[in-house]
Amino acid sequence: MNQETHPISRRGETRFLGWAILFALTFPTLLTYVYFVHLRHASELLQHLVYSGGKIVQFGFPLFWVLVIERRRLKWSWPHSQGLAAGFTFGLLVAVGMWALYYFWLAPAGIMEQAAAPVRAKVSGFGIDDLKRYIAFGIFYTFVHSLAEEYYWRWYVFAEATRIMPRPAANLVSSLGFTAHHVLLLGTFFGYGNPVTWIFSAAIAVGGAVWAWMYGRYRSLYPVWLSHALVDAAIFSIGYHLVRDLMK
Repeated sequence: MNQETHPISRRGETRFLGWAILFALTFPTLLTYVYFVHLRHASELLQHLVYSGGKIVQFGFPLFWVLVIERRRLKWSWPHSQGLAAGFTFGLLVAVGMWALYYFWLAPAGIMEQAAAPVRAKVSGFGIDDLKRYIAFGIFYTFVHSLAEEYYWRWYVFAEATRIMPRPAANLVSSLGFTAHHVLLLGTFFGYGNPVTWIFSAAIAVGGAVWAWMYGRYRSLYPVWLSHALVDAAIFSIGYHLVRDLMK
């Protein structure tokens, strides 16, 4: 899926789009702070309502902006073998690297133990207490949520930013926005004073930059979706080792 994009020359239109991009950049971090940090001791029902409502706003905003505000058309593009190969290769390399880090450093050094308790609490909060539910949750995030994130960060934020700034700047801005809400997640699990939080955050920023480049290069969501899905699959497979004692 692509959108018809074109540079903006008029100052008023540039400012208008700039505010839209600023909202898109900051809203996911605000949402993460509210439901993941501020409401962490609230009822599960309230957390789920805030999370679900926020996600509807987040993922509905780009389509609303493109189709309703700017009245542009969407174009569907089929995947190309070169793009898919690039996405698969990068995603597989990252996934293998994550497994290697976990087995040869994070797990033996006990680094993941600090994250185990909050991860288990969050998984329990989602009502996931058996292997089937965990697998279903993992499949949803791997295939559906990864697509939603790529549509949001690359298809909308990155592509729209290229209309008002040079592509390298758009890549940097979109990648930092993509990383920001992950910092809150990692900080909650590992602590903000833990170097692991910032090492992982830097890795996410690099991954976001590569996916933005990939989207700009191939003008298709398929390569970045495939790549993101492989990374998420690795995350959930590693995460299982932290929560398997909760599974029935």
